[in-house]
Order: sequence, then C-alpha cells, then structure tokens
Amino acid sequence: MDTIDAIHHHRSIRRYRPDLVPDDLLTEILAAGVRASSSGNMQSYSIIVTRDRALREQLYVPHMEQDMVLDAPVLLTFCADFRRMRHWLRLSDAPDNFDNFMSFLIAAIDATLVSQTVALAAEARGLGICYMGSTLANCDQIGRLLRLPPGVMPVVGFSLGWPAEDPAPRDRLPLDGLVHHETYHDYSDERIHEIYRDRERQGWARYMSYPELRARIEGAGVANLAQVYTVIKYTRESHREYSATVLGYLREQGFLH
Repeated sequence: MDTIDAIHHHRSIRRYRPDLVPDDLLTEILAAGVRASSSGNMQSYSIIVTRDRALREQLYVPHMEQDMVLDAPVLLTFCADFRRMRHWLRLSDAPDNFDNFMSFLIAAIDATLVSQTVALAAEARGLGICYMGSTLANCDQIGRLLRLPPGVMPVVGFSLGWPAEDPAPRDRLPLDGLVHHETYHDYSDERIHEIYRDRERQGWARYMSYPELRARIEGAGVANLAQVYTVIKYTRESHREYSATVLGYLREQGFLH
C-alpha cells in the first residue's frame, strides 16, 4: 500500500485475532519507528513491549478496563526517557540539564513521534493499533507496573495485533478548518458552525447507535455532541484529577526540579 493511502486507511482497531505477532515482524516495525525525528537526535524515549498475559491483566484496570488490553497480543508503551541520556552524561563528566519540565516536554514529543511512526509501520504490514489515552491519564499506576525508574514517564501507548474487525474510517474536520496560512486566523461563530457541522451530525449518530451510550446520553440530558464531550467523556472533575496524577508522577520521576 502506498504511504499516503495507508495513512488515509487508518482506523482504530479494538477487536483482534488471537494470532501472535512474529518477533521478526515486531522488530521490523520497531526498527522503522526509531527512524522518527528526535530532538537533537537524543532519542529521549524508551519503548516497553508487553506480551505477557499476566502483566496485561494487571494493566487492564489502569487502562480503564478496555478489552483490547487483553485481546491484543502486544501492548506498546512509549515513555519519555531522559534516564539513559543522563546516565551517559554522568559517565562523560557532562552537566546534567534534563531534570525539568522542558526536558519532559522534549522527551514526550520524541516518544509521541516514534509512536506514530511505529503505528504507520505496523499498519503498512497489515497490523492494527488503537491508541489508549489511559497511558497518560493513569501514568503513575502504569509506570509502577512497568517498573519505570526515575527519569522515565509513560506518555502514549497502543494495542497491537491482527485486526478482527474492519471499521469504517472516522470522520475528520475539514482541512481548511485546521490549517492557517502565514499566521493564525481566529474563528467567527459562523465559521465554527461550518467546521463542526458534519462532525456534529456524524458523531452524534455514531454515539446514539450504541444502546449503552444512548442510554447514558439520554439519562444525562445531553442535547448535542459538544455536551457529550464535556458532560460525559471529558468532565472538568476528571481532567483535574488526571492533571494532579500527571503532575504528581512528574515530580516523583524527577522532571520538576
């Protein structure tokens, strides 16, 4: 498949066949992934490959009990990692400047770039993936289960395996609503309605097609898609809680000095 075609064919896979991912194939996609851009070529990330069923069962709860954690044969966790770099600095009698929030951001960007490159390589070989926001939301629990030492922080992760479903690609906002030429151009009310018009229709229809979600939506008195996002999916209370978790674990892992 052509690279551009593969990108346009992306969809999140939540159901997997039980077939294992061969070692040589996994090595191939990881080797392709680490060719991703990296700040200063420091490659300030680490990739945790989790196949062990017992460990995946432990990760099931902090990953918000998503079935793909157990059904996919592989979980990949991409971590911001300055521990390795800082160890090398000590051995080289070089100053250590990487125990701060800016360093975490650099490493988090590196980890995210490599994760997406691995994802593209996997999909090019017929594998399926699904990113899990729980990796960051419950970074402290996941970090402890993966035995991450100070200087290492889970940022993004996804399930990986052979698809047992073929969902339709999800809609995307129109390109001209996302791209700004030369400088940022703020949005009028009318332009916002234009950009989100199709999303409101398609997204609402998608959520209402699931009986359990429909019951939650109707029970909460939610009237539109925007309210689904902030009344049901991403509440202020949950974001405050996750923010406290991330900041606390950043401090514990030595990124806020």
